[in-house]
Amino acid sequence: QVQLVESGGGLVQPGGSLRLSCAASGRVFRIYTMGWYRRAPGKQRDLVATIMSGGSTNYADAVKGRFTISRDNAKNTEYLQMNSLKPEDTAVYYCYARIEAYGSDIARDYWGQGTQVTVSS
Repeated sequence: QVQLVESGGGLVQPGGSLRLSCAASGRVFRIYTMGWYRRAPGKQRDLVATIMSGGSTNYADAVKGRFTISRDNAKNTEYLQMNSLKPEDTAVYYCYARIEAYGSDIARDYWGQGTQVTVSS
């Protein structure tokens, strides 16, 4: 009934930029926290950034000053602007949102399908 669809991954050279998008659709009543995680090859999934409904943000130390998370509440969409990309940023990026659906009494966590980001020359 609710799904998150990601877009914007790809191959980029070191120092380059990419912008990821994640749109929530379906029976979305209210979105609370939104965020991005990533999983590098052979590693666990790690937090990249989160943004609260009021706009406050939190970043992993590895991306502070390079990545910016934002959201458009009218479009039920979040974004991750990634600048000064490094090879160690290579990973599958997953968006996340805590959503209360119409007809539900509680919010639950939803995940996007993942998008590959590869930073290589």
